[in-house]
Amino acid sequence: MCGPLLRYDTIDSQGVWRGAALIVTSDSGSVYEPYPKFTYEWDPDRLTSSDIRARTGNMSSAPLWPNPSRSQDSDHRSFSLGPHPADPHSTVWPISPSDSQSSMAESASPTIRQEEAYGQELWVYAGTGGIFTFWRFFIQVPLTDHEMEITYRINNGQALNFYVPGRNQNLRWAAHSCNGFSAGINPDNFRGPGFQSGYDPVWVDLLSHHANTPFHALVGGGDQLYCDVLLREPEMQDWAAKMKPEERKQYPLTDEIRICIDRFLFNHYCQSFRRGAFARANSSIPMVNMCGMSNPIDGFGSYPDDMQRAPVFRHIGDRGYFFFLIFQCFMNPDLDGLSDTPGKHVFQSTIFGQMGPYIRQPSHSFLVNMGPQVALLLLDCRAERKKDQVCSPAQYDRVFQRIQTLPPSVEHLVILLGIPIAYPRMVFLESALESKLNPLVALGRNGSLGLSGFVNKFNADAELLDDLNDHWTARMHKRERNWLIEQLQVIASKQRLRISFVSGDVHCAAVGILKTLKGKKDPEVPVHTDHRYMINVVTSAIVNTPPPGGVLALVNQLATKNHKTLNYAQTDETMLPLFGTDTDGSSRKQKYIIGRRNWCSVDWNRNEGDLLFTLRVEKEKGYGTTVPYPASAPRPGWARG
Repeated sequence: MCGPLLRYDTIDSQGVWRGAALIVTSDSGSVYEPYPKFTYEWDPDRLTSSDIRARTGNMSSAPLWPNPSRSQDSDHRSFSLGPHPADPHSTVWPISPSDSQSSMAESASPTIRQEEAYGQELWVYAGTGGIFTFWRFFIQVPLTDHEMEITYRINNGQALNFYVPGRNQNLRWAAHSCNGFSAGINPDNFRGPGFQSGYDPVWVDLLSHHANTPFHALVGGGDQLYCDVLLREPEMQDWAAKMKPEERKQYPLTDEIRICIDRFLFNHYCQSFRRGAFARANSSIPMVNMCGMSNPIDGFGSYPDDMQRAPVFRHIGDRGYFFFLIFQCFMNPDLDGLSDTPGKHVFQSTIFGQMGPYIRQPSHSFLVNMGPQVALLLLDCRAERKKDQVCSPAQYDRVFQRIQTLPPSVEHLVILLGIPIAYPRMVFLESALESKLNPLVALGRNGSLGLSGFVNKFNADAELLDDLNDHWTARMHKRERNWLIEQLQVIASKQRLRISFVSGDVHCAAVGILKTLKGKKDPEVPVHTDHRYMINVVTSAIVNTPPPGGVLALVNQLATKNHKTLNYAQTDETMLPLFGTDTDGSSRKQKYIIGRRNWCSVDWNRNEGDLLFTLRVEKEKGYGTTVPYPASAPRPGWARG
């Protein structure tokens, strides 16, 4: 039904790469005696092609993937994504166990290592369409002094692969967000020549770079799945049709709605995670995912408390979080428990916070080893969110305690936040939309003049208001945001960590900067010695449509404004004018924000010790090629406190 999906957990203190794989199978027609088997192998003496190129200095000889082929009846490129075990549009040639085993034996070298892992029943979904089992396989690979290719099969079927870094190598990774289209967007408008789907072009570009120089992790920064279409399900129609918010709040949570929500989420995940270029990515690059804004309600946690506690509304968010854990993190709290003390949880990177106010699970943050010099923190900003809170004090305490355990070799800490923390403000718009005197909101609530779309379908507030309330720079979160930045500045100084942020959500690329405030007569603090210097790389969206041109022009204008919010803490905020040149080489006046689909590659500069973030922005809509815009975070140039 879905998979294989790969997940990266961490590299433990013994130098063992730890991760997992997940498949979902239909019990009807399946035989589970013995349980599904995951076989993986590698040759510790064999160098990868990218390793050979790096050692020889020849970095331009590798082909891109997928290979574009020209069709006979057209001048357009045609992209073949290749077979995939679960993609219904893929052709997979059956491989008998004897054929598979003999081919493995013929290619085996004396140094090859092979391991087997039998599937663990992670969860069973019993729906109207049948019974389906989630199988989890744990993977452990002792690292060597160089990068290795890992080949794997499930039940001796189709061979797939992924890559692990060398023992002393920092991971190369790709970051993305907003992997879907909002309701009302026609995906075909983003399908360029040769592509079967508007979902694929930018993912194909990412896969092309992966084929050239493999990524070791695929980092999802939120909105890996869009669930807007849930409200189109038949059982949801009566609830969704209630015009008055009070009626919707009091609507009972029926068994039909419970069944509907689980059925939708299960089917929607299976369909989205097994198709097209994204399926090829999540089966060949181990994922590291965080729960983003859609859960599956856009901005869940940022609505008024009485709406958040409404039975149907709360259940949607609650089940969305459960399915996020099962499909994207391969975790079942009922099976795995809720203890993250060393050695207690199956995934070592897990950090639990406290129970969410609306979600019946504690927050799940992750601190991931990305190599000797780099660590990645995925801060769960959804499970504990309220209108006036992003994370609880308990979660911050647990996260800060875990950061203190980072080894002294770590110089870079990247924090993944679903929403940018250094980004232009929308305070005036927030105030206007909250105002009871706003005529557009009033007309939208009455359905007058065709303005019903101006208010959201849940509580009849302005449609954009939940988005704005979700932002770190929103009025309700400003104090928490400033406090968090100050705490991170202290951590950066004491532990000699260069802290950077990666974010998504806003459907455009940008780089925000926090740095030490320059006095009127003082020189700028050199970047490499400034512990307050933090960049916020915004990579969004890899699939979804950019904001309208007018919005982009407005945000670019706001990016030039001097924000004094953190001046009391000797901190200045600005934006990096990274986009002075457009993707076609022409000059741009709007230098701070660019509204094109994008993703970000992250690599460590071995010579300088800097961390290089390269925003890869779609050159032309739907054509599957990107233009690089690099920004770097310098290694810390101060002593440990």
